[in-house]
Amino acid sequence: MTSNDSPETAELPIGRDGDLPTVLLDQIEYHVREFARPRLEGLTDQEYYFDPSAHGTAWTIHPRVGDGEAPPTAIQGGSGDVVIDFEFPEPDPAPLTTIAWRLGRIIVGVLGARSHAHFDGPPADYMTWDYPDTAQEALAQFDAAYERWIAGVRTWSEEDLQVAVGEAEGPWAEYSRATLVAHISRELIHHLAEIALLRDLWAHRG
Repeated sequence: MTSNDSPETAELPIGRDGDLPTVLLDQIEYHVREFARPRLEGLTDQEYYFDPSAHGTAWTIHPRVGDGEAPPTAIQGGSGDVVIDFEFPEPDPAPLTTIAWRLGRIIVGVLGARSHAHFDGPPADYMTWDYPDTAQEALAQFDAAYERWIAGVRTWSEEDLQVAVGEAEGPWAEYSRATLVAHISRELIHHLAEIALLRDLWAHRG
């Protein structure tokens, strides 16, 4: 019996699929496969750009503002004709956002940047990304970004997950890869839940 075993647990059978890689992967893959991704099916461009605010001030993605015109936010990220709204630091209270904005954040900031930093994925940052201007293009980008991240995490063994994430994660450099994977899962779960809520608001708009 090890120092961590109690008399009550020492004789109990070991449960299946309890190793750290399996637990981390099963949690997010089950959630995305069974709940979150099905809630994105049939997403229309009207929903994609739906502004839930009463006065048209939700952050979103939109065509680049022309010369001499004032952009809606101080930072306009994007390399092409479509840009995403940002400010730093973020206002308090934080603004409402569209589904387009939420998917952009997931694709670039949550998944893309981490796949680039940890799995040699393509470069991904808010200022140089080519943002999609249709819902179907955004879903294709999401699927590719999600699969790239998950494929990378699958290569990490239990020992690999204990390695520090390093300089790519800035002030969190000393934290473990396991901590990063759990964080990305939380980010996916809450952003995708917000998108599901926005779809409900669209369906029940007055």
